[in-house]
Amino acid sequence: MRRLAMVILWPSFLVAAMAEGFFFSLLDPSDIQLGGMHLPLEPLAAYTLGFLMFWLFCALACMLSYYLANVPADQKPPL
Repeated sequence: MRRLAMVILWPSFLVAAMAEGFFFSLLDPSDIQLGGMHLPLEPLAAYTLGFLMFWLFCALACMLSYYLANVPADQKPPL
């Protein structure tokens, strides 16, 4: 189980770090709005929440890829 977690979490961690760096190099955390309202977050809190969200989405994508790569082939029902 630990090996499976590392196969999913480590690549998603690396991709989330790159995605956060790219995202926040284009967008200032003080410019983030949700529903037309500015979010009252400190920059460090915005970076942290952004990283965790990127990591979550990347981990979900990795889990789906792992599942699809290891799903057994469809079997025909017996006649």
